[in-house]
Amino acid sequence: MSDLLYIVDQAALTDFCTRLHGAAWLALDTEFIRERTYYPQLCLIQVASADEVACIDPLALPALDPLLDLLHDPAITKILHAAQQDLELFFHLRGAAPAPVFDTQLAALALGQGHQIGYAALVRQLLGVELSKAHTRADWRHRPLAPEWLRYAADDVRYLPELYRRQHAALEERGWLDALSEDFRALCHPDRYRLQPWEAWRRVREHRRLSGVQRAVLRTLAAWREERASTHDRPRRWILEDAVLVELARRIPRDVEQLQRVRGLSAGTVQRHGADLLERIEAARAEPPDQWPARPARPRLTPSQVTQVDEWLALIAARAREQGMPPPACADRRDVENLLVGVDSPLRRGWRAALIGRELQARLTNDSGL
Repeated sequence: MSDLLYIVDQAALTDFCTRLHGAAWLALDTEFIRERTYYPQLCLIQVASADEVACIDPLALPALDPLLDLLHDPAITKILHAAQQDLELFFHLRGAAPAPVFDTQLAALALGQGHQIGYAALVRQLLGVELSKAHTRADWRHRPLAPEWLRYAADDVRYLPELYRRQHAALEERGWLDALSEDFRALCHPDRYRLQPWEAWRRVREHRRLSGVQRAVLRTLAAWREERASTHDRPRRWILEDAVLVELARRIPRDVEQLQRVRGLSAGTVQRHGADLLERIEAARAEPPDQWPARPARPRLTPSQVTQVDEWLALIAARAREQGMPPPACADRRDVENLLVGVDSPLRRGWRAALIGRELQARLTNDSGL
């Protein structure tokens, strides 16, 4: 592994980060475990520059400050693939996500290279290199790390610089760099990673099955679960499964006997948390109806507007296919309806605006039709 640094002591980390000071870009990836915790457990950090590839061992180091200072340097672009989970991890370390970033998965979508394409598939497609999948399910908490594990981890950043160079050039040729930079900035926004228990219900599967006071109950119980999971650093599902949350919100039990009839709610959970759950449910029931979470209202369209939406969807599909991307990755019917009636829509921002959104807004403003 002569081309790979394995950094396990503080002096080596400081020296490495000093050498990278002033770099225009760095490739970045992490290995972490999250199966038994709420917060991801950082196990390894991979960094590549134009000259070096390093695996940095956070379990062996007393502090990561030199590296975090480097990653939070706004003059250095951080290149990642499918960046959100890595950025979340660094957000929890320092209270902010490193910025600016370039996400090769997001760039691949905009360039028609694949929708949610994996790193190995993108490397194969653009560089013709076949990456090993031998250690995909490795437990990165294990020490010592075997040399083949380190080589596998290093490959996750080794090819990012060349992917970046090719994608950056393609985006520049299309004139889309500024547009995609807006999407990259959104990846770094703190609201993506900040704990917001009162909004946790939106992530519960099948929440759209509920209405009225049921949604208020779901919001309260999902917030309770989020608070307990984060406080005790346990996976949400260990506190309560999504299906149980939905069933509690649907049934709205008022006493322990009714609570015990809820499918999937264990006797142990009822014994430990039953009183707390019932108290939360009762508080949600007492909320005035105008404070209940409402389903997002779909715009009321005239017949001519419905026709216009259909025409715009056809135009979007044609434009997306020209760029080699699946039309649903660009916009769905609700996105188009919202754009038409002046409501917030992803077609107003980033690469979607560059592809078709600004053109549609201009057509709407000029009332020129299609």
